[in-house]
Amino acid sequence: MERYYQKEIETASREEIRAIQTEKLKKQVQHVWNDVPFYRKKMEEAGVTPDDIQSIDDLCKLPFTTKDDLKEQYPYGLLGKPLKECVRIQSTSGTTGKRVVAFYTQHDIDLWEDCCARAITAAGGTDEDVCQISYGYGLFTGGPGLNGGSHKVGCLTVPTSSGNTDRQIMFINDLQATILCCTPSYAAYLGERMKELGYGPDDIPLKAGIFGAEAWSEEMRHDIEKTLGIKAYDIYGLTEISGPGVSFECSQQQGMHVNEDHFVPEIINPKTGEVLPGGEQGELVFTCLDKEAFPLMRYRTRDICVLNYEPCACGRTHVRMRKPMGRTDDMLIIRGVNVFPSQIETVLLNNGYPANYQIIVDRVNNTDTLDVQVEMTPEMFTDNIGEIADRQKVLVDGLKSMLGLKAKVTLVAPKTIARSEGKAVRVIDKRKI
Repeated sequence: MERYYQKEIETASREEIRAIQTEKLKKQVQHVWNDVPFYRKKMEEAGVTPDDIQSIDDLCKLPFTTKDDLKEQYPYGLLGKPLKECVRIQSTSGTTGKRVVAFYTQHDIDLWEDCCARAITAAGGTDEDVCQISYGYGLFTGGPGLNGGSHKVGCLTVPTSSGNTDRQIMFINDLQATILCCTPSYAAYLGERMKELGYGPDDIPLKAGIFGAEAWSEEMRHDIEKTLGIKAYDIYGLTEISGPGVSFECSQQQGMHVNEDHFVPEIINPKTGEVLPGGEQGELVFTCLDKEAFPLMRYRTRDICVLNYEPCACGRTHVRMRKPMGRTDDMLIIRGVNVFPSQIETVLLNNGYPANYQIIVDRVNNTDTLDVQVEMTPEMFTDNIGEIADRQKVLVDGLKSMLGLKAKVTLVAPKTIARSEGKAVRVIDKRKI
């Protein structure tokens, strides 16, 4: 039997959803016009006023917001409420190391947690469940979002955060955890470790997992389900929009339902900005309908996606989005962290390596690896192993500071990385995702 956290809205008719979106959009446009000078200026430049937005069909009249806008307006330029009304920030890395900071009022957090509660309920969660949150806590949205959603559902919440795998397994077994929330690669690692300890799927109390923050294949889903004896659900979100829970899978697992009463998705032609009809592939754009502190309008996610408006057998009427099929920019998601080659290049340049380099991403034992191969210039070339090791450590530390994750750095002799006659091949992604 399908469960819903907020059945009335989750199963509302398309007409009801559009009416809700129209009402909220009109209020939100007036909010950003009055309270966010950045948006007022963009709308004036586009020749649009709040009076021009009378229906959800008028959304396309509004200008887009981009990652560059977030970078240029850091930290307070997109703030929609006075600081005294904001109670929290969450953050992710930006393209040059400057972080994207998203602000939340208490109302924003309540709505975000409701979205995560919908996801947990769709995975079968009730107040009888023990929900172990093994996403990272802190600035990363994964832990705080699912933690709050678990509370809303009434689960016993186990906030283990990430890492300390044997302790994670101890709590799963001792507390009889039934729902696991973490990245898919960490779920796979937990499964492998449990197998090493002699646990088979029938020995593990888990029944469901909610896994997101990084790309994963259907093959990986089936492997996790087989090892842990669970049903694995996908979840999608962005810090800029709120965090996990923007969309989530139901029992049918035929796409992720977007919480359309809070976020309006569009698919656009990434080159022209033209809005494409349902079923067409293009760039995913989101508008936040009721976020107060950080009200992003028509935010270009750079994710390539398809929307499906066909009815779902689960009974939910909100549009489904397919798992993103790539990016329109060069961003990589490695162990749940957004990584841009430009960040890596910045660290290399700052340390005097202007020559050729290559970034190799792979997945070993279901864990992403990041290997940066860097050519030394003829002037710095040496065969002194100790000196090379010291230089590599400096770069490893610099990348850890910039990216928030550890990379392997290999310094190689001049002219040993293949040159390209066209655009340099800086990134080799060997993951099958």
